[in-house]
Amino acid sequence: MTMTDQDNNPNSPKQVSQKIKDSARQIWLAGLGAYNKAEEDAGKVFEKLVQEGEELEKKTRGVFEKQLKAVEDRVEEVKDKANTTWDKLEQVFDQRVSRALHRLGMPTYKEFEALRREIEELKAKIDELERSKMSGE
Repeated sequence: MTMTDQDNNPNSPKQVSQKIKDSARQIWLAGLGAYNKAEEDAGKVFEKLVQEGEELEKKTRGVFEKQLKAVEDRVEEVKDKANTTWDKLEQVFDQRVSRALHRLGMPTYKEFEALRREIEELKAKIDELERSKMSGE
């Protein structure tokens, strides 16, 4: 085989080396092209991701706010029920204590108030009698 025949032979070292160089160059150029395309698309992709993120945030915020409102309403209901129950319990306790004190002979608040008024009236009458007695002397 002559040297020219070896150069034309697709399996010759020179031909194989050239094919490898050409393939490497194509791979390099494809990489550069992909990098350039990715760089161009990156801005568009980023903007699209931001837009999708904003939409998702709006949706989830609405759902979250609804859930939060539902929880707040439920807490308010439970609190109202607890307050009502506590008030009823307090009334029952007051009534039972009042009855127990009454059975022990303790006067009620109304009875104390009536006695206080009577004492005030008696004091006023005593003061009046003392003034009339002094002016009569």
